[in-house]
Amino acid sequence: MIFKFFLSFFLFYPFLLINAQQDDLIENLISQLTIEEKISMCHAQSKFSSPGVPRLGIPEIWMSDGPHGIRPEINWDDWGYANWTNDYVTAFPALTCLAATFNPHLSMEYGTSIGEEARYRNKDVLLGPGVNIYRTPLNGRNFEYMGEDPYLASVLVVPYIKGVQKNGVAACVKHYALNNQELWRGHINVEVSDRALHEIYLPAFKAAVKEGSAWAIMGAYNKFRGKHCCHNDLLLNKILKKSWGFDGVVISDWGGVHNTNEAIYNGLDIEMGTPSDKNQSKRYPYQTNFLGKPFLEKIIGNEVEESILDDKVRRILRLMLRTSLKQDRPFGSINNKQHYKTAYKIATEGIVLLKNNDNFLPIDKTKRITIAVVGENAEKRMSIGGGSSELKPDKEISPLLGIQKEFSNAVIKYARGYSSDASKNNDKLRKEALSIVKDVDVVLFIGGLNKNRHQDSEAADRESYLLPYNQPELIKEISKINKNIAVILVSGNAVETSWKTDVKSILQSWYLGSEAGNAIASILSGKINPSGKLPFSFPKALNDNGAHHFGKSSYPGDGTSQFYEEDILVGYRWHDTKKIDPSFSFGYGLSYTSFELLESSLDKKKYLTNETIRVNCSVKNTGKQDGKEVVQVYVGKVNSKIDRAKKELKGFKKVFVKNNQSEQIKIDIPISSLAFYNETDSDWEIEKGGYVIYIGNASDNIWEEISITII
Repeated sequence: MIFKFFLSFFLFYPFLLINAQQDDLIENLISQLTIEEKISMCHAQSKFSSPGVPRLGIPEIWMSDGPHGIRPEINWDDWGYANWTNDYVTAFPALTCLAATFNPHLSMEYGTSIGEEARYRNKDVLLGPGVNIYRTPLNGRNFEYMGEDPYLASVLVVPYIKGVQKNGVAACVKHYALNNQELWRGHINVEVSDRALHEIYLPAFKAAVKEGSAWAIMGAYNKFRGKHCCHNDLLLNKILKKSWGFDGVVISDWGGVHNTNEAIYNGLDIEMGTPSDKNQSKRYPYQTNFLGKPFLEKIIGNEVEESILDDKVRRILRLMLRTSLKQDRPFGSINNKQHYKTAYKIATEGIVLLKNNDNFLPIDKTKRITIAVVGENAEKRMSIGGGSSELKPDKEISPLLGIQKEFSNAVIKYARGYSSDASKNNDKLRKEALSIVKDVDVVLFIGGLNKNRHQDSEAADRESYLLPYNQPELIKEISKINKNIAVILVSGNAVETSWKTDVKSILQSWYLGSEAGNAIASILSGKINPSGKLPFSFPKALNDNGAHHFGKSSYPGDGTSQFYEEDILVGYRWHDTKKIDPSFSFGYGLSYTSFELLESSLDKKKYLTNETIRVNCSVKNTGKQDGKEVVQVYVGKVNSKIDRAKKELKGFKKVFVKNNQSEQIKIDIPISSLAFYNETDSDWEIEKGGYVIYIGNASDNIWEEISITII
């Protein structure tokens, strides 16, 4: 009773709960807990919750899949949906779309909005965002992540986390680490150099912890150097907790735990998703987990020191004080106008214009024209499927519906053209499509990928780089009948685009969520001027991608192990350095207007290692309408003593410029960010000497190069 009063006192007077007092409270709680109670807090009690201790007022922890919407409620002990009627949510665009905005302000707005929805649904932990690096376009889960560049992902993940957590909901950053394919994800062992690990695959996680102050991290399914990532001493203890100072909770991916001793000693705090023992009572199905009864027996038998258990519980209690026990925690909100507005802004700002011959787009919506819409993705619901990303949106505007609303003066014909359902007669669908495109003014082909298995989906990778369901052939056939064709790709991955010469315009859309149709239609009509930039490269052929260049040993591996033989040369780094032209480059994206660099300069030519480069430039809108441009600054080392990429993104800024006007831009680049990871010293090193500053609006479209020296 005394302790309960103590806890209540601090809950009602949170201004007294400074860090030291919070620590005292946690230690007092730990002293009141039995060993059995502490063990119970370290593993699940249901599919998405872990137990509390009611006698001490310690609550359960409730989690939900994300990261672009709060998942519908799941049954207590199986994966079936609970069929609630009050768990409808806003479907936000997938994180590839957020990455394509190159806009940290929208990332904050995204995190705030989804955090509000999580809080309203009484979730303590949002299982997202995902920041695994886009290594291969075949990874089925790339749509959940933030692209191929570690700097871009690092910049965008921080405001997302802060937005979520200001609602009293923990962001659980995933999947830590090297979870870059879905094929054999549960056991594939990844071998990668220390340089690639620290320079490519860890920076976004590091930023999430050190700059975003993330409260939770989710381990990955795969192995790294022979040990599963959910209980990997190097990743969790030495790097995450010791080197980065992470004071939050490490949560396993669901079913990602395989060994009790490793789970105890190697940094895991909460075990989730391990299949329950069906021989046990349904009331206690998770007590036999690796961090359940086996852990308890080792503590009681003095095989494991209780202090190790206490560290896990200490972290769990700290998470609770930040979330469910936070006295001034907001109430949250769901499905409101602001959330739909946010979803729409992210969607429209993330759509990328890849091609626009003869200014084919935008389409004048005031004219009474005839438009043929072709493609299954024009009406297919993309909130369904995809694994853990599946959502139950309150509304989902299809591209077809959005086009019909936006172009109300037009006569619109629709034909499916192809089907992802093998039972459908695709030859019949193809003929129907070809019959409606003959005498129309505009053809809008809305295709791409979907959330089916072996497309953009959890637990399986794509089996081909080509557009599925014979879409390339259909596009070519349509173009022979009508040249006025624009292709809208709905996907979370790059696709082969040899058919691009047959069409006038290409839009890279994404899984855009609730406002998908409205966003696409707004771009097509010119209501919104496209400003998205590709967060990953589109190689011409699969073997032009670094991960695939080296054959099966690099991707997908032999079923047991794989070797990241491209090392640090991921994405545009590979294309640049090996002089392999992509179909569309990282950072690329057109506009309905045009921009040029008027002038650029640096604050000086020589820098000390503790200084910052100040890039100044002026961008002019030389077109006829207002628009946004992303100025990108890359840096390359001249005559490096080690192998490096030709250049790496080190700064960017998105700026709105009115037509026929210009805007001044300043971008700061700390010299410390130019360091490489020295494998001999196991530390970062700044190499002195000459560098080149590249200023442009895509990795392959550089406006100006400026030389500097670090002394």
